[in-house]
Amino acid sequence: MRIRGSPRRDGTSRLEVAVVFCGWDWGATQHGVCVIDDAGQVLWRAVVPHHQEGLTAVFDRLAGLADPGQLPVAIERGEGLLVGLIADAGHPVLVADPFGFKAARPRWGSTPTKSDLADAFMLADYARTDGHRLRRYEPVAPATREISVLARARTGLVAARTAASNQLWALLSEYWPGPAGLFAKLTSKIALAFLTDYPTPQSASRLGEQRMTQFCRRHHYNGQRTPAELTARLRSAPTPAEAVSPVALEAAVHALVAQIRVLNTEIATVEEQTARALQTHPKAALLRSLPRTDTVSLAQLIGEVGPILDRCATVEQAAALCGVVPVTRASGKVHTVGFRYACHKPARVALTGFADNSRHASAWAAHRYQQARDRGARHPHAVRIVARTWLRVLWVCWHTNTAYDPEVHHAERRARAGT
Repeated sequence: MRIRGSPRRDGTSRLEVAVVFCGWDWGATQHGVCVIDDAGQVLWRAVVPHHQEGLTAVFDRLAGLADPGQLPVAIERGEGLLVGLIADAGHPVLVADPFGFKAARPRWGSTPTKSDLADAFMLADYARTDGHRLRRYEPVAPATREISVLARARTGLVAARTAASNQLWALLSEYWPGPAGLFAKLTSKIALAFLTDYPTPQSASRLGEQRMTQFCRRHHYNGQRTPAELTARLRSAPTPAEAVSPVALEAAVHALVAQIRVLNTEIATVEEQTARALQTHPKAALLRSLPRTDTVSLAQLIGEVGPILDRCATVEQAAALCGVVPVTRASGKVHTVGFRYACHKPARVALTGFADNSRHASAWAAHRYQQARDRGARHPHAVRIVARTWLRVLWVCWHTNTAYDPEVHHAERRARAGT
């Protein structure tokens, strides 16, 4: 080991190694940390508890071994609290892809034994030999991170509302089929209001056209169905063969309705906060003119795809991370093209969702989609093809600070002209 002493500001000395590498095997309650030199010899390793005191002690220990800026840390995470703390301590963070690191494990032996410290050593050695191949963590801009947090919060709330809606629909279809298909959406205000007033067949036994008319007026229903049609639809629903007590059914319906109401309120609150955050984001004005881009889709593009556009060197690399390009395997006479599973899945959902919607408002996107379908591509594949082409447009807008203008987009103009 090439170790030399250097004085501290307080007069004490610190041991510095010419070249050192750190591997960090993260966990929920504890972490394995290992530091090696450029010859692969272990300088220090320990199991660290996941609390502030333990993490502070680790960073102090690492600072005693080498200057943080010269001590890269390899970890199998690309974001999160721990990665942010390591970067904030001044260490370069090398992101080891879990699939790539798993494929490299046989170089350290074929035994299936696994431990936190062993994984930390392998990560440190992986950084020593392949550090130039690993992606460096770059902090996300605070404005983009805020939008990402809001977009993901809304996604979670919508998933919870969908689950509650499915439970409510299953309950109604089994014991009270009438309201299940009465209105367009079971999560709408009018549907929830109806179930609040009439949670059981017994409570709606005397509901006729006149009372339905009063109900619609009271809740300002302006749907396409008349009270007479709603009443007829309600009465035409099948009668359950196995009934449940009205008390139990009413309690279950009211519980699910209350849950959906709370989720509706929270989703609206998050969307309002997202709209305010987009007003101050420097990239929002560039992408707001994209076809079929509302507050939700714009926030997903900026919060999920934006960080990838920032850290990638080429648009091809960004397309791979977003999961909109296939994986090609060629060896001898074998040549296969398969679906890309390893990617940033929220970014793929955001990009493909936008691409699917854009084809209904963009002649160019619709033409690209139809071309893919004519070649035999299924709908998801065709949408990914459109998403890949849109990503090139997003790349130019993002890196040149140029707002999207369909009149300047030559392919869009040609598609509109039919050429």
